Amino acid sequence: MKPSRLTLCGNWILERFPLTNLWNEHMAHYYAPKNFNFWYFFGSLALLVLVNQFLTGILLTMNYKPDAKLAFDSVEYIMRDVNWGWLVRYMHSTGASAFFIVVYLHMFRGLLYGSFKHPRELIWIFGMLLFVALMAEAFMGYLLPWGQMSYWGAQVIISLFSAIPVVGDELSLWVRGDYVVSDATLNRFFAFHVIAVPLVLVLLVFLHIVALHEVGSNNPDGLDLKKIKQTGRRKSDEEEEEKILRGNNPDLKIMDSIPFHPYYTVKDLVGVAVFLLFFATVIFFMPEMGGYFLEHANFIPADPMKTPEHIAPVWYFTPFYAILRAIPDKFAGVIGMGGAIVVLFLLPWLDRSKVRSIRYRGGIYKKALLLFVISFLALGYLGTQPATPTATTFARIFTVIYFGFFLLMPLYTRWEKSKPLPKHLTYQPSLEERLPALIDTFHEVTVLTPVQLQDGTVVNKRRPNARGILNVITRLAIKLKKSLD
Repeated sequence: MKPSRLTLCGNWILERFPLTNLWNEHMAHYYAPKNFNFWYFFGSLALLVLVNQFLTGILLTMNYKPDAKLAFDSVEYIMRDVNWGWLVRYMHSTGASAFFIVVYLHMFRGLLYGSFKHPRELIWIFGMLLFVALMAEAFMGYLLPWGQMSYWGAQVIISLFSAIPVVGDELSLWVRGDYVVSDATLNRFFAFHVIAVPLVLVLLVFLHIVALHEVGSNNPDGLDLKKIKQTGRRKSDEEEEEKILRGNNPDLKIMDSIPFHPYYTVKDLVGVAVFLLFFATVIFFMPEMGGYFLEHANFIPADPMKTPEHIAPVWYFTPFYAILRAIPDKFAGVIGMGGAIVVLFLLPWLDRSKVRSIRYRGGIYKKALLLFVISFLALGYLGTQPATPTATTFARIFTVIYFGFFLLMPLYTRWEKSKPLPKHLTYQPSLEERLPALIDTFHEVTVLTPVQLQDGTVVNKRRPNARGILNVITRLAIKLKKSLD
């Protein structure tokens, strides 16, 4: 049978562009550990949100005016007069916060399972560079609405550059493009936000994924899988094919692995569906999120003559802003804020543990990680509050805990006694298999109580069961204590 013109056209392209090889190498024949869990959704979700930010950003740019006299009004025009402009703007503003949520959870996954350790140091470095670029992108986009908090937040943050010895004043002047935050600053930030930083983000995402596929994905057990890199599909009978898909073919040395496509692409679609459900709920019902996603002061045009009562950045910057305020000296505060980010780059060389995953680490690291999470969340909250003496004291305490987690890591990771590693990946029950236990727990913490309605009908309604709740909390506390030992 003579091939169709479409087939001939496709073959002509494939002879000149390795599309099939790219698909096989990075999707169909890229073997990933078969025990990925909930924490492995957030990498693909970060990519999804990045695409959302690009698309909605392009649409917003079509009607936005990067002019100090027109910027605020152009945003209001988008919200009120452009067809579906309100939806595009809320998708973009909510997407910014969603981006940091999934990125922070993605980074926490790395801390849980040691994804920064050998041989994945470069993946972690590219990821941290992505984080820094994302912060720069968010900060520059934060000024564009030209509201009160945007203007004064940029004024405060840019002025921090002046604390750097020798070059500080010239650097802050270059960033602003003027002696104060003005139209020149807005145009400069718009150019960086729309063109320069997105190009850097795309490059770093590419490098991050290429580095990941070169050394392979980590897994919740932190084990090195015995597998070879496949460049094409091997001829095999049905039995051999089944072995390959299960990852149990000793000849190919692909142990405990499955192809990324279709297994994890389908699984990620489930995560995407759940994420979009929450994302849409925020967009349609609570886009401001109580002033955390969109500050109330940003609905007021920027006024250089009127300073807001309390200046604070968006929530995803507040942990580092709290560290800045906790240190009395301005220059030392800038060093502390920068050091809180720089120390993350050093993580692969600070951790001296022989195992990767938290499942097999000693109790010291588990307790240290718990304290780190508490300190990070507490600093995030304190960064949104006025700098009272009490808040400053707590911020200093949590700053010490934050840096202590990293700076003491070479000691406590070397001292702790780790658990023996399994020879193969361990099996974790799926949500479907956990469902009966969850239902039993629900019945335990609630009790059916007969209730008489106004018409005299008696119906059974579930009420909280104090004894059952206490029993469940006790079991969880015991389980948590054992996990920390």
